[in-house]
Parts: sequence; structure tokens; C-alpha cells
Amino acid sequence: FCMLDEVDAPLDDANTTRYARLIKEMSDRVQFIFITHNKITMEMADHLMGVTMHEPGCSRLVSVDIDEAVALATA
Repeated sequence: FCMLDEVDAPLDDANTTRYARLIKEMSDRVQFIFITHNKITMEMADHLMGVTMHEPGCSRLVSVDIDEAVALATA
């Protein structure tokens, strides 16, 4: 597997799109875990995991299966 930590942060939208396409292409052979705040990069993911703080000092893990979320949204 490959872990990437905000490697898309300095990229403009055009290069982020190229980066996302490359990751998607390679994901047939390599499992990726990446940390990002970029919406373009998030849109190409199959699963999203996030950490949120509902109350000060209390972190909560949130997981979203994109295919399942789309199915629920269109139902």
C-alpha cells in the first residue's frame, strides 16, 4: 500500500485533477491511503474517513462509503 499525506496541497485544480486520475489508475494495483483537504481529490475516493470534533476534547471518527452514499441520495 501507499500512504500520501497532503501531497496535493500545493497543486492547482488542473494538476490536482491529473494527480487524482493517476491515483485512480494505479488503485487497481496499489491500495492508497491519503490525507487531503482537497475536494477534487476526495471526489475520486471510494471511501472517506474523517475526524471531527463535536465537543471540545472529544474526537469522533466518521466513515463514508461513496457508492452507498450515492445510492442513498438517489433513492
